Amino acid sequence: MTIEIKAPTFPESVADGTVATWHKQPGQAVARDELIVDIETDKVVLEVVAPADGVIKEIIKGEGDTVLSAEVIAIFEEGAAASAAPAATPAEASAPAAAEEVSDESGFGPAVRKLLDENNLKAADIKGTGKGGRITKEDVLNHLKNKPAAPAAAAAPAAVVEVAAGPRVEKRVPMTRLRATIAKRLVEAQQSAAMLTTYNEVNMKPVMELRSRYKDLFEKTHNGVRLGFMSFFVKAATEALKRFPAVNASLDGNDIVYHGYQDIGVAVSTERGLVVPVLRDTDDMSLADVERTINDFAKRGREGKLGMEDMQGGTFTITNGGVFGSLMSTPILNPPQTAILGMHKIQERPMAVNGQVVILPMMYLALSYDHRLIDGKEAVQFLVTIKDLLEDPARLLLDI
Repeated sequence: MTIEIKAPTFPESVADGTVATWHKQPGQAVARDELIVDIETDKVVLEVVAPADGVIKEIIKGEGDTVLSAEVIAIFEEGAAASAAPAATPAEASAPAAAEEVSDESGFGPAVRKLLDENNLKAADIKGTGKGGRITKEDVLNHLKNKPAAPAAAAAPAAVVEVAAGPRVEKRVPMTRLRATIAKRLVEAQQSAAMLTTYNEVNMKPVMELRSRYKDLFEKTHNGVRLGFMSFFVKAATEALKRFPAVNASLDGNDIVYHGYQDIGVAVSTERGLVVPVLRDTDDMSLADVERTINDFAKRGREGKLGMEDMQGGTFTITNGGVFGSLMSTPILNPPQTAILGMHKIQERPMAVNGQVVILPMMYLALSYDHRLIDGKEAVQFLVTIKDLLEDPARLLLDI
């Protein structure tokens, strides 16, 4: 039976998408629910899987082509056997060949092949526990679990582009859809808003001492969730947003929209670029809830599993350049939000305390805001509120 393979149904905020990668080519065998193509939108990469066992009969939209919501992108033949790939269609001619597949003769199932490809693993490096030494999905997952952590450089915010050696060599590559959208939004933010940044610094010693004292008990109590710094900043920002509603507002034309809730976006760096998934109703979240959700966002962001619903909305954003060593920066607004908080590297510095020079772990904070809506006084008081709450974290618990 012939089945039309369609692009996913996009939400109203997404006009179209781009075919990123075809993982299967015409004539290749495909198992039910096996990944066949990635569709890249302005925000996320959406996966399209096979509706049944069979083969792809024809690819209508090649890699790089623009597709509309629910548009037909390929023809699928259910129950058909694999055969030699037919001549390339015009759409396929411009598409690079699919990545080398693990042969079915190896006895690997689709799930195993997918895990090997996604994690750049070699079958020879994995010990199989299945019948006749066959590698199972559990074998691959256990291998990944016990695999040593990758060096920090692997977590760079953008994919590394290899350039051939030689004098004055250049390589031209097209922007990904996500990178192009990020560039467009950043330029629009600077051109359409009266953006201004105010700075302060916070003594992180109280939070660090509290975290050091309770981190083991916290992790044990909350089933392995580790206590980090971001949850303290999210809770401090939530309290400050309640006190200064203009910082939590957004502009819609000539209207000001005041939000009676706090939905805080947390910038996450992935190989494809910066994405901002949103923590919903942070006033109702505990520190453990915040840490658990952020860890989930980071994991799904690295795997390209974040959905549209994860990144829509948001009334305020926090970005942490300190994880990459930034000492100070000017964060750019995330429209239509009117403010964004920038965290930075914690660095020991000599500070004057009661007439004495004391070495303290300090962090510079930056608040960029839209001066059309937020006055300087409000912005400074908002940032000072966050500083006060972090330097006396008991106030977060006592709500004072």
